[in-house]
Amino acid sequence: MENIKIIDSIMGSGKTSWAIQYMSKSSKDNKFIYITPFLSEVQRIKREVFNREFVEPINKGKGKLDNLKQLILNDCDIVSTHALFQNADEQIIQLLKASNYTLILDEVMNVVDQFDLKKDDLRLLIQNKMILVNEDTGMITWNTKGDFQDTEYNKIKNLAASQNLYYFQNTILFWTFPVAVFKGFKEIFVLTYLFEAQEQKYYYDLFNLEYEYLAILRDEMGNFQLINHKDKLPYDKSYIKSLIKIYEGKLNDIGSEEYSLSKTWYAKDKNKLIIKKMKMNLYTYFRNNSKTSSKSNMWTCFKDDLPRLKGKGYSKGFVSHNARATNDYQEKVALAYTINRFMQPHKKNFFISRGVTVNQDLYALSELIQWIWRSRIRNGESINLYIPSKRMRRLLNDYLNNNL
Repeated sequence: MENIKIIDSIMGSGKTSWAIQYMSKSSKDNKFIYITPFLSEVQRIKREVFNREFVEPINKGKGKLDNLKQLILNDCDIVSTHALFQNADEQIIQLLKASNYTLILDEVMNVVDQFDLKKDDLRLLIQNKMILVNEDTGMITWNTKGDFQDTEYNKIKNLAASQNLYYFQNTILFWTFPVAVFKGFKEIFVLTYLFEAQEQKYYYDLFNLEYEYLAILRDEMGNFQLINHKDKLPYDKSYIKSLIKIYEGKLNDIGSEEYSLSKTWYAKDKNKLIIKKMKMNLYTYFRNNSKTSSKSNMWTCFKDDLPRLKGKGYSKGFVSHNARATNDYQEKVALAYTINRFMQPHKKNFFISRGVTVNQDLYALSELIQWIWRSRIRNGESINLYIPSKRMRRLLNDYLNNNL
């Protein structure tokens, strides 16, 4: 049995409920760290898990990360956010190795990202031999024997100590979540859906971490249990399909090309006028097609384009395109997904250069489905959906028709 277990079940199937049940009924000898994207879920775990008390790291003067270390040292059951956990350093790694914790990770994390460093700073670090680059792997280490030890680049020094910085394509410093953190747990459960398409899956493959797929089954008594993913019953997507009314009409003309509405498309100067058209389409859709009130509307775009696309009647309904594991928008009726998702090119190339296969379409579909499920469809209620990208509509329709 692998110690990493991917609980891959559709949203609303009871993954969090299973985790609450599992932790509540587990022996007191078991210690848990529960990591979730949202503060509201932190409070839910503290409120609903019985027979044990979960503690949330707080700032006691030296920051939340320092308090997290103290809580691990004290063998507490801990609940926290992705944002804090992503700052895990070498001390956290050593504490976890000595503490025998079980990790429950609610939704995948951002485990690979571009480190924000100016090209001249990077060149300075290399030329002065402050950092050393492994020619075969690209891994960066700090030159501990060099003349420069206490500098403005101490964050790079600390990240390099955890072996999670990479030099890529001559200019890119990639931060990767320290794989040693995952190796420090007794057991790991990842609660997600369509893991096959996600960056964390590619990350596990990159570092040759083995994992097994499981699924959630709810029995006649209302209890949740884990089963082999291959043994789960096929999910009836016809019911989901009946709940989604996808807009088909001339407002979709703006996204007819394969790469229309992608991040690169929005960044091109030649598309400035067309982006104004996208804003007009949003207004028209919510006002004339869905005919819903502002409080019932939900929409998204890339963060950089928010000032150009927000408008009357829908602006307050903005929900980030990478929102996951939150019920905060379950009253939303009419949705507009104005983007065409692709994995960030440097990330994609980083994985591919290391022999990891990336499925761009499945990645895009996974992101879209997660976003849609922030709405009231998670409660079995119908929604209206505007997806101007022809590619994204095709992916969703293929999924709903069991062709993907």
